[in-house]
Amino acid sequence: MESPTARALMAFEAVQGCPGITADRLAERLGGISERAARRYIAILREAGIPIESVRGPYGGYRVGRGARPAPLIFTQAEALGLVMAVLDGHHAAGDSGDPVGSALGKIVRVLPESLGAQVEAVRRTAAPAPDRAAARPDPEITSRLVQACAQNQTVRVSYRSEAGNDSSTPADPLAIVVRHGRWYLLCHAHRPDARRAYRIDRVTEVELLPGVFVPPSDLDPVAILDEHLASGWEYHAEILIHAAPAEVAATAGTALGTLRPGPTPGTTILTGTTSAPDWYARQLTAIPVPYRIVGGPELVAAARRIATRLLNATAPEPPHP
Repeated sequence: MESPTARALMAFEAVQGCPGITADRLAERLGGISERAARRYIAILREAGIPIESVRGPYGGYRVGRGARPAPLIFTQAEALGLVMAVLDGHHAAGDSGDPVGSALGKIVRVLPESLGAQVEAVRRTAAPAPDRAAARPDPEITSRLVQACAQNQTVRVSYRSEAGNDSSTPADPLAIVVRHGRWYLLCHAHRPDARRAYRIDRVTEVELLPGVFVPPSDLDPVAILDEHLASGWEYHAEILIHAAPAEVAATAGTALGTLRPGPTPGTTILTGTTSAPDWYARQLTAIPVPYRIVGGPELVAAARRIATRLLNATAPEPPHP
């Protein structure tokens, strides 16, 4: 059960986050207490010098007046442990005080109440996360500059090193940052060449903010555009006839694998895409829960047959011992 002080701070947080909140709604936010009790917590805040104003009438309620200081952070045990678990799951240097994420997490732990902080710190120190070898975490400072540029619609110069080790630099309009498949991507409109590009941020070596600004497209869907980009322009062609309507298979064979369009007969779909890894692509196709047939891409057909052979061999009866 929360102490009166904790309840008063929760009331402050509710009023600050929802200006005009009424006494009955505040009572609900505080755990279903009475309206009289909710008003008592408002009185406690006022006695502490916090300017809580009240407005009468049908659209009235409580709001924080001028000169109020920000409310302190309040975490429940579940929130605090959930935050640490999420950080550990996504960033495996969270226990290193020299790492930016580890340093920030340490500051949060230090301001928690002693009993809660001890539990959180125990999880942080004893958890043994297994690094995701497929993940690629970019430099926080470079990512911060790109986030700033996206938020302010500011043109940047992006210096980039390709997988082959080739360096390039180009002015670009940063449209969005998308995290996909354990990697961070910058979706942008490159000025040279004049085309939309997706850069892996862990391969960006430098970001220079330029004086120009731009107007982003109003109908931008960053995730869909990135998926289409990742599914096109690769070495090997793929074409699959799926025996279901596009809406039925979009969740399992969406834009990450290519483009879906109605098939040659009602209730069928054609998936077309490209890949640099036929074996990986064939494994993704096995998640489609309806019948399908690979009608284009000999490399993909060969990869699918290798997977099918391994599965069949895995289910074959064991030969008798001589």
